[in-house]
Amino acid sequence: MTLAWKRTLLAASVVASAGLASPALAGHSRHHVNHSGHSRDAQARHHTRHVAGVRHVRGSRRFARLGHRRFSSARLAHRNASGESAGGFSPLVAEARRYLGGNPTGWAHDWCGKFMNLVLERTGHHGTGSNFALSFARYGRRLSGPQVGAVAVMARSGGGHVGVVSGVLPNGDVKVISGNHGHRVAESVYGRGRIVAFVLPTT
Repeated sequence: MTLAWKRTLLAASVVASAGLASPALAGHSRHHVNHSGHSRDAQARHHTRHVAGVRHVRGSRRFARLGHRRFSSARLAHRNASGESAGGFSPLVAEARRYLGGNPTGWAHDWCGKFMNLVLERTGHHGTGSNFALSFARYGRRLSGPQVGAVAVMARSGGGHVGVVSGVLPNGDVKVISGNHGHRVAESVYGRGRIVAFVLPTT
C-alpha cells in the first residue's frame, strides 16, 4: 500500500470519528440546557405558588378578623337596641332567667319579694330579711337611674312589686324579671315612672 493511500485512509477515519462523536456531544449539550432550563422553571413556579399561598393565608386571616369584628359589632348593636346588654352581664339576671315560667318559692301569693331574696342568696348576696317588696327600697346602694342587674322596686296599691332589671330601653323604660307576675316568674316592661328605687346589693 502506498504512502499516499495510507494518508487518505487515515483522513477518512478521523472524519468518521468526528461525525460519530458530534451527535452525542450535541445531545449532551441539549440535555444540559434542557435540564437547567427545567430547573429554573420549576423554581420559578414553586416561588410563585409559595408567594400566592402566603398571600392567600394572610388574606384569609384578615378576612376572618374583619368578619369577627363585623359579627361582634352587629351582635352588640342588636343587643343594645333591645336593651339586653345595657349594663353588661349580671349574675342576678342570669339566675333569675333560670326560673322563667315557674315558681321556685312554693308560695301561692305575694311571693315577688321572696323570689328576689332567693335570687340574691343564690348569687352569694344577703337578702333583706323580709319578703315585703318595699323592703328592697332600703336595701343595698341606691342608684340614680336604671342599670342591668339592679333591683327595681315598684309601688302599687296595697303593697309593691320587686324584680331585677334585665334591660333598659331607649325611652327609659325597663325590662324586669320578677316573681308573681301572672303567678309565675316573668320578664316584662315597666314604665320608668312606676319605679320608686333602683338599688344594687352590697353584700
